[in-house]
Amino acid sequence: MTDFILEDIGSIVNGRLSYKGEKKPMVSPVTGKEWGKIFSATPEEVAEAIEVVQKHPRIPFPPYERARVLETIAIDLLKEKEDLAKCITLEMGKPMPDARGEITYASNYFKWYAEEVKRVYGKIIPSSKHNRKLEVRYEPIGPCAVITPWNFPVAMAARKIAPAIAAGCPVIVKPSSFSPASLMMFATICFEVGLPENTLQVLIGEGKDIVPALMDSPAIKKFSFTGSTQIGTDLYVHGAKTLKKCTLELGGNAPFIVFDDADIAAAAQGAVDSKFRMSGQTCICANRIFVHKSIEKEFIQKFSELVKELVAGDPLVEETELSNFIHPESLRKSKAHVEDALKKGAKALLGRQAPHLAEILTGVTPDMDIFNEETFGPVAPIISFEEEEEVVRLANQTPFGLAAYVYTEGLKRAERVTNALEYGIIGLNDALPSAPEASFGGIKASGFGREGGPSGLYEYLQEKFISQVL
Repeated sequence: MTDFILEDIGSIVNGRLSYKGEKKPMVSPVTGKEWGKIFSATPEEVAEAIEVVQKHPRIPFPPYERARVLETIAIDLLKEKEDLAKCITLEMGKPMPDARGEITYASNYFKWYAEEVKRVYGKIIPSSKHNRKLEVRYEPIGPCAVITPWNFPVAMAARKIAPAIAAGCPVIVKPSSFSPASLMMFATICFEVGLPENTLQVLIGEGKDIVPALMDSPAIKKFSFTGSTQIGTDLYVHGAKTLKKCTLELGGNAPFIVFDDADIAAAAQGAVDSKFRMSGQTCICANRIFVHKSIEKEFIQKFSELVKELVAGDPLVEETELSNFIHPESLRKSKAHVEDALKKGAKALLGRQAPHLAEILTGVTPDMDIFNEETFGPVAPIISFEEEEEVVRLANQTPFGLAAYVYTEGLKRAERVTNALEYGIIGLNDALPSAPEASFGGIKASGFGREGGPSGLYEYLQEKFISQVL
């Protein structure tokens, strides 16, 4: 596996691979070895990519042809699953089983939108006047810019690109400079199945060298971004100058609430699945685990036993569940949060010997940084509570509103609490609520707009109303 080598890769503009910009070695953070070379996009290439989509503002295929292309991409992604997964693991450290799961997840978005593209219906609205016909049509919004994160380099691209193609919109994608190689492999697959060359442009490099031109251009009608709240806010302000429609999936601080009537074994397993998936480096992972005081001891015992069983090590080894490489910023923040919590009275149950290993903190209180900030690492804080009203208040005590989790067997309690929680996604006895057929997105400082599901397609469409005198 470690012998996996990529050829030199550069940006893709109008179907052409370019090697004009600054050349850098791609060094795998997992192996420490060079496994390819990468060329950053030049300003001229950025300008050319914008010019291409401006000249071709709509994909020329009718809906059923777009559906065929989307379905074929879905099939070919699965055919290339092993190499794509290997690429993801080498460039950002995700365990191989998780990387394979990401490719399946990405493929499912193309399958979903291959069907949804056939379901974009217009409307005839009954008129209050006898001689009028009122009609609503949905049309492609036009060229889109997509900015993807490092932690799901293929899946997040698929979640944005698949509905854009379904809607008939050409796309310029700027992958994270931390993990661009797998996106390039993904884009190559898209072209091999017949996606028009002017439909997908890929610009590789630092955001500061590429994104301002995309945001300044009036040719770009919409952008979609997954990343930090601060960067998302800056992009939103920048895009407002040319009135771009936008979808923002930003930071989170997910509460995971376990009530006294919960299935404790299921809740403990769910907390492990949510918190330690990809070492806690997902935007919807449990960041604050609230446990009712009456079951806290039993929950912590079961939870701790499961966490201790997690296999940590080389992400290229099949058995690995916690990678020995996590993002440098995740390492820094995890360490800082543990130190702050311990200083303020929390206790570390596992006494981890390395920052990539799992840790459980008990006695966590709202004055600690780990309560108020997204850790993005393998540290699970436990907060005790007694009253339903109290835990809802604490759960909502954050500017973020992406995902929340509730474990309870009480029907009325489930209804009350899910209604009261200020989050765009809620897993009710479900630790893994994300699915291509369902909408994904947050509220408050976690952004707006939806990806996936039926509503995800309409993010790339604009409504046209026609009033006709008969």
